[in-house]
Amino acid sequence: MHPTLDLTELDMKVGRLFMAGMPGTKMDLGIEALIRDYCLGGVILFSRNIKNPVQLATLCRDLQETALKYHGIPLFLAIDQEGGRVARLKDPFTQFPGNSAIGADPRPMEKAMEFAAVTAKEMRLVGLNMDFAPVVDVRKGEPEKHLNGRTFGDDPQIVGLLGATVVRVLQKNGVMAVAKHFPGLGRASLDPHYELPTIEADTNVMEEVNLPPFKTAIDEGVSSIMTSHAIYSVMDPGLPATLSRKVLTTLLREKLGFQGLIITDDLEMGAISKKWGTADGAALSFEAGADLLLICKDQDKVKEGIEAIKKRVLQGKISFNRLHQSVERIMDAKSGFLIGKKEISLKKVRSYFSLQKNS
Repeated sequence: MHPTLDLTELDMKVGRLFMAGMPGTKMDLGIEALIRDYCLGGVILFSRNIKNPVQLATLCRDLQETALKYHGIPLFLAIDQEGGRVARLKDPFTQFPGNSAIGADPRPMEKAMEFAAVTAKEMRLVGLNMDFAPVVDVRKGEPEKHLNGRTFGDDPQIVGLLGATVVRVLQKNGVMAVAKHFPGLGRASLDPHYELPTIEADTNVMEEVNLPPFKTAIDEGVSSIMTSHAIYSVMDPGLPATLSRKVLTTLLREKLGFQGLIITDDLEMGAISKKWGTADGAALSFEAGADLLLICKDQDKVKEGIEAIKKRVLQGKISFNRLHQSVERIMDAKSGFLIGKKEISLKKVRSYFSLQKNS
């Protein structure tokens, strides 16, 4: 046992690595327990959690107040708001047509800036602080249907430029941007929600097509990068990027010099859970170099993931130093984007969305 770390403290450190989902439109006992007992790192919200702006702002406020009451550390509150098909914030939030429409527009830079500025403003207003966007995958041929409409295009330079614009404007307006899906899902022929795709791209294609938009996002100071649940044979034929040390540590951290947060895609997806299981997937991904482990639905799986990592730490399979590195990155991101931010004002939410008192 590490002399200076008791088990409760270990729970609180490991808990910060996880981002969990929740079932409904109000804070439930499960999410409250994860926040209280494990100092949960963040919460991801979906359409099932959102009725209207006032309810959403109330939920975000309740979640943050709970986190601050127990530990004094705010939560990442994240959402997938890419525009187009993947937009959890529906009307009366401003609707945008998505990346492919931005890429095809005669004035793509203006459209990218407008999307990011308005989205950040509306997210901040209701208390959300992290957007799982932009997608900077480079389209190759006909995209797998889950990526349809979500890519800026097939030119890595343009994808990088538009992606970096979204990153810059979101973050300048106080919302963390998350470039995804590293190291590029544009050639996937299977949907990782259900199956594990293998991407047969040679080193040249990786260097010249897939990686440049991520490099541009890193140069722009993107706060976070999300991993892809696909195997890239040329880099690591045995493991999907999310679980691959070669991809996350050797390539992203060491070669590309990324210092921000590495976030997994949802570990409950078939691509990971069918073969490795969600909890072990979380531990393997952490060992490979990820900082934030995303489990979107099953809160018991979050606890299992925490236990799996704790066990490996206590057995000496994961070093305290490794745990400390990720916790430090998470705390740096929180102090940069979350700490000292303005309180959520329901009055401002009502007036911005011109809602009546009873809504």
